[in-house]
Amino acid sequence: MLNLVIFGAPGSGKGTQSEVLIEQYGFDHISTGDLLRAEIKQGSELGKAAKSYIDAGQLVPDSLIIGMIEKVLQERQPKKGLILDGFPRTVAQAEALDELYAKHGTAVHAVLDLQVAEEELVQRLLKRGEESGRSDDNLETIQKRLGVYHAQTAPIAEHYAKKGVHHAIEGSGAISDITARIAKVIDSLN
Repeated sequence: MLNLVIFGAPGSGKGTQSEVLIEQYGFDHISTGDLLRAEIKQGSELGKAAKSYIDAGQLVPDSLIIGMIEKVLQERQPKKGLILDGFPRTVAQAEALDELYAKHGTAVHAVLDLQVAEEELVQRLLKRGEESGRSDDNLETIQKRLGVYHAQTAPIAEHYAKKGVHHAIEGSGAISDITARIAKVIDSLN
């Protein structure tokens, strides 16, 4: 089983590429945002704890997110592979994920880092905001999100580069071309 992290700035195409990879390879997919919403909706203990942080305007602690990911690993037992989308977002989360996988006798096999020029990211997100009506896709919020990404999330690339599993992927161009670049990396792991 391959454990993949799809990684990149907001608007880099993580969600789009995750969908294509799920279809192409039959991988399981975990979006931490979807996980949080599902746990809250179910009213589970994890969900109640997460909701209390969200309602207070705070970030959900890493330990709760890791607990949710571990629960999914145990329940789903993915066979072909697992794509994590939206996690880890900090080096501390990457370290916690590494520990979780080590506990289960596995590791992150590849970090697929979708690299897109800043101007293109902004244009993509503005367009998405116009098309979908997402309120967080306005210029001010986009600039804040990109700032947080560069300060907190981008250092994960170096963390995984040291482990030899970081793969920079050109994230511009046709979706099919980007998918082909990613597939080349995935196929080299098998």
